[in-house]
Amino acid sequence: MTKTFHHIGMPTDEKQPGESYVEETKVWVTRPENHPYRVEFLRFEADSPVTGPIRDLPHVAFRLDGDDADIHAALEGEDVIMEPFTAMDGLQVAFFMKDGAVFEYMQFREGAAEFSDLDE
Repeated sequence: MTKTFHHIGMPTDEKQPGESYVEETKVWVTRPENHPYRVEFLRFEADSPVTGPIRDLPHVAFRLDGDDADIHAALEGEDVIMEPFTAMDGLQVAFFMKDGAVFEYMQFREGAAEFSDLDE
């Protein structure tokens, strides 16, 4: 399994152009592939179930690639702070803490590497 840098996630309180809503977590997100530095902005609804470091700190996200890509296996031994969930059709994500920082693993459905691939 290969882990490939995907984006930096930055919490914000300001509405951003091109936001999409993730109903499961009640958060508005932008698409990092549309930002020149691969930044994803996250704007949380007041009643979002997401609390703690994910909401308060930036995160670094990695896409899991390869025929053996398995988000559950990748999380073994990590300090998981949000178990895998479906962020959008064809994409599972999970968050964990490591060395005081928040990390995200992303597992796209086969053949997808960006959010736009899931729109097809």
